[in-house]
Amino acid sequence: MSRAEWRVLVADDEPAARRGVRQLLSAFPSFRVVGECRNGEEVLASLDALDPHVVFLDVQMPGLGGFDVIRRRTPERMPAIVFLTAYDQFAIRAFEAQALDYLLKPVSEARFGVTMARLARRLRADATPASDPAIVVDTARGTSVVPVHEIDWVGAEDNYVRIWTRGKSYLLRESLRDLEHRIRPHGFVRAHRRALVRLDGVREVAASRDGATVAALVCGARIPISRRRRAAFVAALRAR
Repeated sequence: MSRAEWRVLVADDEPAARRGVRQLLSAFPSFRVVGECRNGEEVLASLDALDPHVVFLDVQMPGLGGFDVIRRRTPERMPAIVFLTAYDQFAIRAFEAQALDYLLKPVSEARFGVTMARLARRLRADATPASDPAIVVDTARGTSVVPVHEIDWVGAEDNYVRIWTRGKSYLLRESLRDLEHRIRPHGFVRAHRRALVRLDGVREVAASRDGATVAALVCGARIPISRRRRAAFVAALRAR
């Protein structure tokens, strides 16, 4: 690729904050700022006009704030999102909106570098053709390669995820959110906050004895579907 691989949009109502992001980004020549926005309306227009790979998004801006932008645009149509804000109380909501990271002002160069490394990994993974994608996991006997199309479901376990495939499970040191970015394009959907399910492996969606909704998988597993995710899960199942 060329020296500047990825386009960046910076959205903040404070000129000093936008200038600060530009200065921090100057150490990462693979990223090029293609636009700056002062409010949410400008962000929505710039997303269409500039098609950025990344948006550094302030939470609170005049008119439409960062979360308003995501709601209007929908998370599926957003580029990689890095929230940059002076308020720490929105962190959980930011990650629920599928943000890649959440940075508190003022940001140190070291912390910013961590974010940029994660961004580069994410963007390279998104750009890599994956005709037969697989997950590499370490086991007591060595390394195993698990084809993504053979994964039944994935569950979060603290700082790890457990991958279930063909009656076996493997522990992988990766967050569920990061793994979701890698395998979501291959037919995986969140059933609840701590589980991803491969849609092709769903036999039916049914009600359990206690009235909860579950996804009954071909492999025999029954994965609860949270109330807030049920509509999206069923819609994705119908659209596959």
